[in-house]
Amino acid sequence: MNSIAATLRRGRQAAGLSLTELAHRAGIAKSTLSQLEAGQGNPSLETLWALCTALELPFSRLLDPPRPRVQVIRADEGEAVISAQADYRATLLSACPPGARRDLYRIDSEPGTPHTSVPHAPGVVEHVLLTAGRALVGPADDPVELSPGDYVAYPGDQAHVFEAREPATRALLASEYL
Repeated sequence: MNSIAATLRRGRQAAGLSLTELAHRAGIAKSTLSQLEAGQGNPSLETLWALCTALELPFSRLLDPPRPRVQVIRADEGEAVISAQADYRATLLSACPPGARRDLYRIDSEPGTPHTSVPHAPGVVEHVLLTAGRALVGPADDPVELSPGDYVAYPGDQAHVFEAREPATRALLASEYL
């Protein structure tokens, strides 16, 4: 959590924003942001995305620790962020290296409440490859049903959804920052 706190603080300061202004832009309480920058609290996926969108900061910057040249992340490892709204977990697999503009995540989701994402920064495109289960994925107003091996790309800068239709649904998600 301390690396997330430091990254948020640096991002806010680099953008020249006060705690109040960033909290307002992200739609969260100033006290929540203050706690996060102090390394306290347990932020939801939605709160962290809102802050990254307000800062125009790739989400992976919050989670990406330094890595060796050869990197292996086992299926039950990695820095995961849990959704507050749905049985949905995003685990950062590969952050956008300097000069590139993409992040990779492993998605683990269960049937129930769909995970609905608010629009990300302008120009973001999301790519999803379903690896297990079945899911509705894509624009909130027109998602497509995916089976294992199916792929979809859609604008991430508009509301979008991931709804698991079977237990143990898994996917690879790439966020591309254009």
